[in-house]
Amino acid sequence: MYMLVLTLHSWLRWLALAAGAAATFSAASNRSDSLAPGRADFWGLVLMMTLDLQLLLGLLLYVGLSPFTTQALGDFAAAMHTPALRFFAVEHLALMLGAVILAHLGRVLARRAPTADVKRARMLIAFGLATLLMVIGIPWPGTAAGRPLFRV
Repeated sequence: MYMLVLTLHSWLRWLALAAGAAATFSAASNRSDSLAPGRADFWGLVLMMTLDLQLLLGLLLYVGLSPFTTQALGDFAAAMHTPALRFFAVEHLALMLGAVILAHLGRVLARRAPTADVKRARMLIAFGLATLLMVIGIPWPGTAAGRPLFRV
C-alpha cells in the first residue's frame, strides 16, 4: 500500500506543477475585460483539484504509511537534527499545505473580484505563489531529502 500511494503522490506532482504553471501563465496573459470564467479559471480549478488529491495522498503517507514520518514523529527532537527527516516532518508539509491554501484562496478571491483586473491580479499572485511553494517543497534529487523524479 505504501509504494502505491507514494508512487501516485510522486507522479501526480507533475500534473500539479503543470497545472500551477498553466494557471499562473493564463492569469498573466489574460487581457479580457470580462469577469466570466476563462482559461485561468479552468487551470486554477485543475490546480486546486490536483492539490487536494495530493494533500489526501500526502496525509495518508504522513499519518501512517511512510516509515520516514513514523520515525520522525516517534522522536521529533532527534528528527529536527536530521535534514531528511525534518524536511518530510515539517518543511514539505508546511510548504505544500501553504500551496493548497493559496490555490483555494486564489479561486475564492478571484470569484469575488469587483473588476477583471483585480480578478487577474488575485489569480496571478495566488497561483504564482502556490506554484513557487510547490517548487520549493519538492524533494528534488541532489538535496538532503532528495527523491527520484519518476518512481516506477
